[in-house]
Amino acid sequence: MKLRSVVMMGMVVGLMFAGPITSVSAANKTQSGTKASASKSKSVRSKSAQKAPARLVKRTSVKKSKRIARAKAVVAASAAAAASDGLPALDHDGNPLLASASVLVMDQSSGEVLLEKNARSVVPIASITKLMTAMVVLDSHPNLSEFVVVDESDIDTLKGSRSRLPVGSVLSREDMLRVALMASENRAASSLARHYPGGMPAFVAAMNQKANSLGLVDTRFYDSTGLNSGNVSSARDLTKLVSAASRYPLIREFSTSSEYYVEVRGQMRRFGNTNALVKNSEWQIGLSKTGFINESGRCLVMQAWLRNKPMIIVLLDSFGKYTRTADAQRIKKWVETVGDAPGLAARLRPVSG
Repeated sequence: MKLRSVVMMGMVVGLMFAGPITSVSAANKTQSGTKASASKSKSVRSKSAQKAPARLVKRTSVKKSKRIARAKAVVAASAAAAASDGLPALDHDGNPLLASASVLVMDQSSGEVLLEKNARSVVPIASITKLMTAMVVLDSHPNLSEFVVVDESDIDTLKGSRSRLPVGSVLSREDMLRVALMASENRAASSLARHYPGGMPAFVAAMNQKANSLGLVDTRFYDSTGLNSGNVSSARDLTKLVSAASRYPLIREFSTSSEYYVEVRGQMRRFGNTNALVKNSEWQIGLSKTGFINESGRCLVMQAWLRNKPMIIVLLDSFGKYTRTADAQRIKKWVETVGDAPGLAARLRPVSG
């Protein structure tokens, strides 16, 4: 393998790439510097908040444009590396260059973090929210055969998103849960919460209580769909969320089904999975959820088996429609080849002690 040439290419692109990906050892080396930077960043944010909104909007727009440009450079470098010898482009530490803003890859069986980038950043998570929605629904041990109705209050008035479930649609609670997880149906997630004992307020309270019980310190929920940008978390927290959700057989099944047909108003309607990787024979995916609103960017979380190990992959705030999927593919290639690359095999071994 031409690992040396790929690493050198990664070093060039890495100079343009903010928020470097680090392994656990690299992260420990920079921990003190990160704390100082975070303190300085807080002070800067505090001063910036006092400036005119127009200036803030302009600054945010420029910042986002620069990040997108860097992400495009990563994509280009990865494509060039793949064309040369099939390996993903690497940075100077041997980690794959990824375009998602926040990343975490963890060996679920050992708890070892193999890869992370901005893993503690608290950001909107969009429809990743629906994993918590599903857990809260199932924890209440409801009658899954009971019919649930979509009504006017389930219409998205916040983002104006479309739905394939018109007002008046009647589905079993099980089918509502399935299309909420598989097809990310917002009206289904809203209807499930409304039919919870105590209604929507009690449901959201139960979501936050569940988050607390799982030790999700960066996580907060305001609705059951993820349309509310106040639903936030970090990549670190989301590994715990995915791990907890993977213990529910129905969540595993529903979130990884490639398609499902539901009778809606007398006609069979097809719902497809929002993650194309569940149909890819090269992937063994145990749990999957995508998410997108403008504030969150494209998001993807999965439990997948790589090198015969259950891995949790969290990708947040990808700039383009296909970047999260491409990043997942780059991670898969890296994990599957890293064991054969000199000096990098230790990254797949549990940390002793």
